[in-house]
Amino acid sequence: MNTEDQKWKEKLTPEEYYVLREKGTERPHTGKYNDFFEKGYYVCAACGNKLFTSDAKFDSHCGWPSFDQSIEGSVKYVRDVSHGMIRTEVVCSQCEGHLGHIFEDGPKETTGNRYCMNSISLKFVPED
Repeated sequence: MNTEDQKWKEKLTPEEYYVLREKGTERPHTGKYNDFFEKGYYVCAACGNKLFTSDAKFDSHCGWPSFDQSIEGSVKYVRDVSHGMIRTEVVCSQCEGHLGHIFEDGPKETTGNRYCMNSISLKFVPED
């Protein structure tokens, strides 16, 4: 195991490591932010980078927290050809932790995007 991997294993829980560093996915409808709609913002669970505001969150009924936009510059997009399909992976722009995927089936009255994120990849910071 390289030094970088060891650093993440010491910092993250095994579940966080699996999703954020190994590109895993939590089971649908199990994440703590799936049905959570408090005011504030969401940061990367690995590095604290500010990713999404609560104003961008919506209920997509897909089983994972969904947002129609990210905070500008907070994420990067990676072509994902795993599991026999072509998708766009969303990673943190600071630590490159896996957050989820983006799809074009979000609210048409806003961006049309659905950032389908893993709750375990996020931490919520309440509004002051």
